[in-house]
Amino acid sequence: MESITLHPEAAVKTRTLSVLVENKFGVLARIATLFAARGYNIDSLAVGETEDPAVSRMTIVASGNEAVLEQVEKQLNKLIDVIKVQNYVGQPHLERDLALIKVKADQKTKSEIFQIVDIFRARIVDVAADSLIVEITGGEDKIEALETLLKPFGIKEMVRTGIIAMARGSKKKDGEKNG
Repeated sequence: MESITLHPEAAVKTRTLSVLVENKFGVLARIATLFAARGYNIDSLAVGETEDPAVSRMTIVASGNEAVLEQVEKQLNKLIDVIKVQNYVGQPHLERDLALIKVKADQKTKSEIFQIVDIFRARIVDVAADSLIVEITGGEDKIEALETLLKPFGIKEMVRTGIIAMARGSKKKDGEKNG
């Protein structure tokens, strides 16, 4: 078993990995165990079926120094249920997160909240007598900026999906040539 020496002065980086795995029972647990057993932290995890029902895509955001992040990638590649690990560093790609934010609202504040939501191209998905639920999709900065503006009204509850990511451009299938 390899040991990694962490140097406090080593720069902490964040890495987004797309991991294609066999869509079967226990795969998520094995990957989570891999991280936990080695003391790695998962900052964000989103999992879902791909266009092929036999394959799931896990988008994992992890942080650490360069040695830790390289080790994470190597360990993932060793797992039998892992089909492919894609590291998005240096590759053009899109990252998105979805958040639902329940914010206190009364007759006096609803119009102001609606204006803020509109500026962020978010949506009001539920209206109650004393609250609104806002749905926002975008990068972490966009979601955090909206959250900051809604805090003075009183955020009652918030949930986020975790980051999902996809490489830009056309997907190359096995045997196809780029062109």
